[in-house]
Amino acid sequence: MPKKNIIKQLSIFVNNEPGSLASIALVLKECNINLKAFNIAESSGFGVLRAIADDPEDACKKLKARNIVVRQTDVIAVSVEDQPGGLFRIANIMGDAKVNIEYAYAYTGRNGPSIFLRVDDPEAAAKAIGDAGMRCLSQNDI
Repeated sequence: MPKKNIIKQLSIFVNNEPGSLASIALVLKECNINLKAFNIAESSGFGVLRAIADDPEDACKKLKARNIVVRQTDVIAVSVEDQPGGLFRIANIMGDAKVNIEYAYAYTGRNGPSIFLRVDDPEAAAKAIGDAGMRCLSQNDI
């Protein structure tokens, strides 16, 4: 499966204190960064805002210019049917392909429901999904 199915996710570090997320959100707004999907994971003393932006390269540059700690991570997005068993199907495909899912989060957009997956081998994951007759989304599909 070509690299076009690899999506760049932003991981933005946010202090775990009142107002921190609002200050990050203000920077996103001021820099005209549109988030298509996001998830916040909490850790000791800080959180990680995992986000899919409309233009991840530009967003990363703008955030770094504002002294915000951000990095890009490769993820895949899998189109999934909105019915029981969708997550099982994806997880089973990954297990059969010996691809480890590190984390996942769901999103519903113009192409219907999908699941973002951070996996240990994005290219193998995208190939396994395609081989199983499912569709990986590209950055432009989000």
